[in-house]
Amino acid sequence: MSINRIIINSSPLIVLFKSKQAELLPQLFKEIIVPEGVFTEVTSAGEDDAASRQLPSVSWIQIVKIPAVSPEIAAWDLGLGESQVLSLALTTSDCAAVVDDRAARRCGQSLGITTIGTGGLIVLAKRRGIILSVSPGIQALRDAGLWLSDTVVNLLKQQAGE
Repeated sequence: MSINRIIINSSPLIVLFKSKQAELLPQLFKEIIVPEGVFTEVTSAGEDDAASRQLPSVSWIQIVKIPAVSPEIAAWDLGLGESQVLSLALTTSDCAAVVDDRAARRCGQSLGITTIGTGGLIVLAKRRGIILSVSPGIQALRDAGLWLSDTVVNLLKQQAGE
């Protein structure tokens, strides 16, 4: 399945801006949806934070108000951002939820929502010919504060054919 639109959570946005890789998003996807709660969470960090400073000025996001978290999602007791992302993904066809939180990914998968993590975005960028190697991008994510175990890093490299 080719993913052309995503609904993205706070931590992937934050780490992509911090690692200077946020511009991969509009190269990878036609539509990047940011729930209002996620936008507020990211932009409330202040001027010292790269994502907080840059997200309001990018033209490639679509901010969407989520009226209520779906009961199926609320039962998982996730954070507000994850809950809004997955609630919207549950009712939006032909999209993927970009979440890094393990419980949020399990929730999404149990409800049939396509999920992808930030590391997976780097693999997708290589598969689509946007980047030549995943190694620098993965290292930049780690340097920006995304915790990726060596096992996950090796899996991502394997998925990218490296």
